[in-house]
Amino acid sequence: MATGFIFGFGSNLIEAAETRYRRLPVKHYLDKMKAGWIGQMAGVGLTKSTEFRFMGELIPEDRIPAWTPEMVNQFGQDDLYVEMTYIRTLEQYGLDVSSRQAGIDFANTTYRVRRSGALSRINLRNGIAPPDSGHPKFNGHSDDIDYQNQADFAGLISPGLPNSVVRLGETFGRLMHCDGGVYGGQFVGGMYAEAFFETNPEKIVRAGLRCVPDGSVFSECISDVLTWYKQNPQDWEKTWKLIVNKYHKYKNNPDYRPFSSSKDRIVAKVNGAYIAMGLLYGKSALDKTMVIATRCGCGLDADYSPSNAVGVLFTTIGFSKLPDRFTSALNEQTNFSDSPYNFQGLVVVCEKLAKQAVTKAGGRIETDEYGREVFVIPIQEAKPGKPENCWQPGPVAESRFTEEERKRINPPADKSKLTDLSDAIAKFAPGWSVSNCADDMVTGLYGKQHGKENVLLTHPLDRNTACVLSKRAKIPEQKKTTLRLVVGHHEQMLPVQADWILVVKANGKELLNTPVSPETTVDTWRKIAVDLSDYAGEEVNLELLNQPSEWAWEGAYWAQIRLESK
Repeated sequence: MATGFIFGFGSNLIEAAETRYRRLPVKHYLDKMKAGWIGQMAGVGLTKSTEFRFMGELIPEDRIPAWTPEMVNQFGQDDLYVEMTYIRTLEQYGLDVSSRQAGIDFANTTYRVRRSGALSRINLRNGIAPPDSGHPKFNGHSDDIDYQNQADFAGLISPGLPNSVVRLGETFGRLMHCDGGVYGGQFVGGMYAEAFFETNPEKIVRAGLRCVPDGSVFSECISDVLTWYKQNPQDWEKTWKLIVNKYHKYKNNPDYRPFSSSKDRIVAKVNGAYIAMGLLYGKSALDKTMVIATRCGCGLDADYSPSNAVGVLFTTIGFSKLPDRFTSALNEQTNFSDSPYNFQGLVVVCEKLAKQAVTKAGGRIETDEYGREVFVIPIQEAKPGKPENCWQPGPVAESRFTEEERKRINPPADKSKLTDLSDAIAKFAPGWSVSNCADDMVTGLYGKQHGKENVLLTHPLDRNTACVLSKRAKIPEQKKTTLRLVVGHHEQMLPVQADWILVVKANGKELLNTPVSPETTVDTWRKIAVDLSDYAGEEVNLELLNQPSEWAWEGAYWAQIRLESK
């Protein structure tokens, strides 16, 4: 058995003949873990008003809202509630849970998820098991930030244990990602794991980087940030510009491109760089870290970076030492969306999982002379996997759920939610309304989609119920009136086809029934013209149906809905 000197919590180290350990009183672990969750909630709470509003640009300082204590209560944010699903899976099945079981649990959720998460959930429900559910062949957003945003839990239950973080990334990150999406989560988790022992932001960022494979683009990106920080220690905006020019303006740098050519990417490596920016240039100051991470923005989003950065920073500080303005209004009783956990329950289950993680890693829990529990944690050298790029991925695993596993994927029907798109349709096509729209593919109005601006995305309510766009319109006399549409389908996602059926009706009469599919479109788009001359001088009820075909990737993209009279 390894032996050595115990220096106490101040030094955190035990020197031993064979193994080196760090000691962490469980009481101190709980204090820091609680602070990590508060940091995430605070980062999201501050930046709700900036999310999706600043695309690839610095957010003006005067657009950052003033903090109020109530902002901490963020129980309905995807930045947090998806983590609760992962934690519940670990609580039920243990730290060695398979990625397949994790995929089944995620497939059975009904909360709102975006991009890679939404596509992954559809893949899982269609029987495509991990790691294929996150492979670029099946997921066009496999290098997005979803798991990076959700990986805080991995570090918060793995104090000082980078390889626990790496392993959890392979289990949960592969549900929806390859390369940067996985690496970003391992980077974030690695920083949290180190934040239980380290306060220096640069050392924490380097600890996270060690959880990422050398030779990956993600690793290069974070390494660049560290280099540019050394070169420009007082000018974070200069470093921000260097990140944007190399990694965000990827048309000028094809070697650093994201997997998809879509302009509205939320790419993990760029967001990861902004997390590092907040920590490095924030220099451990709470508000400064939060503001810089927020102002960096992202390709589309602006709340993920501060959530991760502030969560890591708060972990270094501890709940008991946080200013009252971050804790005084905390609601510890409300459950996170679609979760069995409120804040108090979350703390309890994280302590339970952390004890399992320490023991699994070869550590132990001792009792000191005061009767306090103390983690004795082996110091690990991080061992990340092999590097890969989404645009040059490895072969698919041909991984499919068995029939027995598919029977266990059954999202509760009573939790299926209609989406209210009234605001979106009012902006996109005034006078039209939307009914029977589900949120399966994160429906709503997007600034850019598939090369077009101002695009509405709808989805049928279920396999038997079309989403309907409708309008009551007076058709002018003595003029030819044409209904002009520009419609598209989702990016092709083999082995199932991304398509839907467009049905146009006037006063209940079907005027058009046609597929919108790869075979009928050019670059996913199709122009449609429907002659309404037969209804000249009449008031007509127009209906546009987003009708499902085979119930896979049935989202309809609308770039134009216009009545033209000449």
